Amino acid sequence: MTRQIRPRFPASSLPRSPVCRPLLPVLSLLLLLLSILFLTSCAHSPTPSSPFPETVRLPMGYVANVQFAPWYVAVERGYFAAEGFEVEFDYSWETDGVRLVGAGELPFAVAGGDQVLLARSQGLPVVTVANWYRRFPIGVVALAESGIREPADLAGRTVGIPETFGAGYIGWRALIAAADLPEEEIQLEVIGYTQIANLVEGRVDAAVVYANNEPIQLEQAGYETVLIPVADHAPLVSNGLISNETMLEEHPERVRAFVRAFLRGLADTLADPDAAFEICRKYVEGLDENEAVQRAVLEATLDYWRGEPLGASDPLAWQTTAQAMEEAELLTNPVDVEEAFTNEYLP
Repeated sequence: MTRQIRPRFPASSLPRSPVCRPLLPVLSLLLLLLSILFLTSCAHSPTPSSPFPETVRLPMGYVANVQFAPWYVAVERGYFAAEGFEVEFDYSWETDGVRLVGAGELPFAVAGGDQVLLARSQGLPVVTVANWYRRFPIGVVALAESGIREPADLAGRTVGIPETFGAGYIGWRALIAAADLPEEEIQLEVIGYTQIANLVEGRVDAAVVYANNEPIQLEQAGYETVLIPVADHAPLVSNGLISNETMLEEHPERVRAFVRAFLRGLADTLADPDAAFEICRKYVEGLDENEAVQRAVLEATLDYWRGEPLGASDPLAWQTTAQAMEEAELLTNPVDVEEAFTNEYLP
């Protein structure tokens, strides 16, 4: 039921002021100016009615670590906040993040290029919008006393690998292909993530590792090592920021804003890693107890991030990665590689 409010007096009986007519244009102009100011402020401030939540849960694919320094820096220095985002780090499995982004349940995640290609082969429309690692961080490490110096020296040796899928396995396949090493001449053993123990105890001659991690730990423990980086022999794509096709089509400015904030954190980390390490203390537990090793890990990682422009994807690296995955029979269906990444959203 609608209640009508009637004037107490007939309109014709209302008193008329001689100043009412001259004031009407002024009042109209004032109301117009106030409306413009209100609309302008709304356009530049995130509002609850926005289709994007101010809080973004970001799957990282790994536990809190100094290697996430650029993200921590971007949060602590207000770069995400300046773009209208509040980021919550989610240290769940990489595959979970890819699945959630592909299903449109989350707008962004951190994931490797191999996971993007795998997801697209399964029909998930995920896309890398910023390439974080410019060099593929997988390598083969051996103790110096083993005599291994180059890929050809791996023939007739036992090589440990964490698993026969994922970035490590793809890197291994690309390395032996680039070096023209027959698989049957190498004894490949799945050892899980126990590469250091297996090397030190002599159970394997070499191991597939993250080049910015296990070799650093071995050297800090006093072992002389030899590292064969996959990136020196085959360009492959590694971790980056991913989104999905719906986000790119419907909310391109929000994607650009998120990428912009992250790349500011990355640039700051590269420019001042000591300051970035201090920021990591807030996010990474036990950093004080293992500071020397973790500082060395961060320093070693910087070279894998450097490249101009920051965040750019290399089409050749994507093609090489897809080829390695196809040869390893990891892709269930053909993938249009050019649809898996874009540089359109870089600053």
